[in-house]
Amino acid sequence: MTQSSQAAVEKGFVLTETGAIRAGEERAYPLNKLKRSPENVRKGGHSEAVIEQRAASILAKGLIHLPVVKPERRPDGSETGYALVTAGEGRRLALRLLAKRKLIPKTALIRCLVDEANDAVEVSLDENISRNPLHPADEFEAFFDLSERQGRGAEEIAARFGVTAAVVRQRLRLAAAAPDLITRYREEALTLDQLMAFTVCEDHDRQRQVFEAYPHAHPSAIRRAMTEKTVQADDRRVRFVGVEAYVAAGGVLIRDLFTEDRGGYLSNVALLDQLVGAKLADMAAGLKADEGWKWVETHLDYPHGHGLARVWPKPVEPSPERLARCAEHQALNEAWGEVEDLPPEVAARLTTLDAELADDVTEAYDPADLARAGVWVVLGYDGQPRIERGLVRPEDEVVEPEPEGDGEADEGEADMGAEQVPAPSDAEEADGDPRAPLSAKLVAELTAHRTAGLRLALSNDPDLALVALTHVLVLGTFHGVGRASCLDIQVDSTFLPEHGEGVKTSPAHEAMQTRHGQWAKQIPEDPEAVWDFVVGLDHDSRASLLAFCVANSLDAVRAFGGRGQALAHADVLATVTGLDMTAFWSATEDRYLARVTKAHVLAAVDEAVSPDTAQRLSGLKKAELIAAAQPDLVKARWLPWLLRTRPAVTASADEEGGPSDDPSVEAEVEGDAQDGAVTMLVAAE
Repeated sequence: MTQSSQAAVEKGFVLTETGAIRAGEERAYPLNKLKRSPENVRKGGHSEAVIEQRAASILAKGLIHLPVVKPERRPDGSETGYALVTAGEGRRLALRLLAKRKLIPKTALIRCLVDEANDAVEVSLDENISRNPLHPADEFEAFFDLSERQGRGAEEIAARFGVTAAVVRQRLRLAAAAPDLITRYREEALTLDQLMAFTVCEDHDRQRQVFEAYPHAHPSAIRRAMTEKTVQADDRRVRFVGVEAYVAAGGVLIRDLFTEDRGGYLSNVALLDQLVGAKLADMAAGLKADEGWKWVETHLDYPHGHGLARVWPKPVEPSPERLARCAEHQALNEAWGEVEDLPPEVAARLTTLDAELADDVTEAYDPADLARAGVWVVLGYDGQPRIERGLVRPEDEVVEPEPEGDGEADEGEADMGAEQVPAPSDAEEADGDPRAPLSAKLVAELTAHRTAGLRLALSNDPDLALVALTHVLVLGTFHGVGRASCLDIQVDSTFLPEHGEGVKTSPAHEAMQTRHGQWAKQIPEDPEAVWDFVVGLDHDSRASLLAFCVANSLDAVRAFGGRGQALAHADVLATVTGLDMTAFWSATEDRYLARVTKAHVLAAVDEAVSPDTAQRLSGLKKAELIAAAQPDLVKARWLPWLLRTRPAVTASADEEGGPSDDPSVEAEVEGDAQDGAVTMLVAAE
């Protein structure tokens, strides 16, 4: 035995032919006889997740590394039968967890290394700091080997290592990256975040193309480039056909396992568009066959500015059967309306009547209109089909014959003829014709008197004034003219999409268009019949119609200067109505971020997220900045000051006259002077 071997034996080392391999002797202790050593340097303990992982590993593979222990001794030096775990406290806790779950007995014998020769604190410290952690890429490839070579699924691997199946899938996805990207990651030429961004798509060729084009790009820019030829699962087209139908047709769904991907990405855009077109075409064919329209067209986007005329359905006379059902329904409600628990037969009959009344036809298109009009089937912004019925092409419009004379023209011609009749003298008065027209001056004077009287009478009847106002607004809104009313009130409605293509798909704009169609179905086609229609409405319906017409005339667009007072009034209306534009607008690339400077985007991030985030993103190029900032700004529901609503001013604040906390309020109060600056800003954007 050599001198070094003899020294090893004196220190208690176990020797083999190759020399010292470990300290101490091997001894088995019952699990309930193992204690935590007070000399263990890890005072913070182990997390529950770590203990779960080690318990799963021990349960699957046994105890690979033996704990190092010291026998617990009494003051006289004798052993108590317990052992203090110097190195391996995490393994002890994992074994206790398995015993608690009754997967192993509490008295199970645990093989340990007894080491009293080395200092316990030094052993514990060495156990925790002398490790060389596994490179993440090695971990990814090891998980991949378990999956490929042993055929284990993500759930089985997760159970053997005490992690979630999602973690295993992430490791497998990273291991499946292009080998040269893995090599770059090992060489620290790629960060883990960048590697995760590349694996959003498993196409190695595409990964290499993006890496060559953007070798040092931000992860968000890499992810965007990897998915630029895909469609996100929350796209309106996907919501229309469904992911299941796309996958069933052979489409591939890509999932980003490392970020919120909102359902994933659809890689075959051509297939998706084909499915959308086929589904829209099927709906169109069904409408043409079932309803008898002259033509039906499908559109992916609503064709604004089409210039087509329109016909609307009209109420139909209720059938005797419907009148009988309505009467029976009303009688049952009157008889049983106060009863909380209806008899089963009464409840069943009411349910049947409700279903039958709902199925009754209450409005229909005229057969002549069906023969000349058509339908659009349009895919809406929310992924729901939008059916626009009653559209009439120019060649199918009915040309009304010109009347022989217009009342206003006839009256004017009579007045002009009256100018040529001299005022009769006293001598000629007896011989005058009582049917001769009056002079234009006298006609004007007399009708001026009548107008004054009518104004006074109308001013004394507020309810009638509201009816007359509603009438003239309806004429201007739905017929484009107000000549059928004597009120000199002009109605105009700015076509908002002319200020930006994105306005066409605004939820608020589309909701107003839908509401316009609902009212247009009821408004008479003859302007002269509109008065009787308005008078015949109940109070709530008339108020709703008035509100729609008034709202349709509102114009708060900052397109030119000189509208300071009108825009200030729009701010007041926004405050009073509690307008919240986050329901209709978000800071996306096409609506805002790509149309402003980097400074605007960073300022928005600073305000909506945090100054630290804005500082961190400040070094990115604009495209990368937009990709990184958009998700946070949308999530934070951030709005530029032009879209914000002023908070209502309290009475106390108003009396004190203090400045507002909202800088946008001070900016807007400057009136016309501010308008010019805003116009320049809009033009710059």
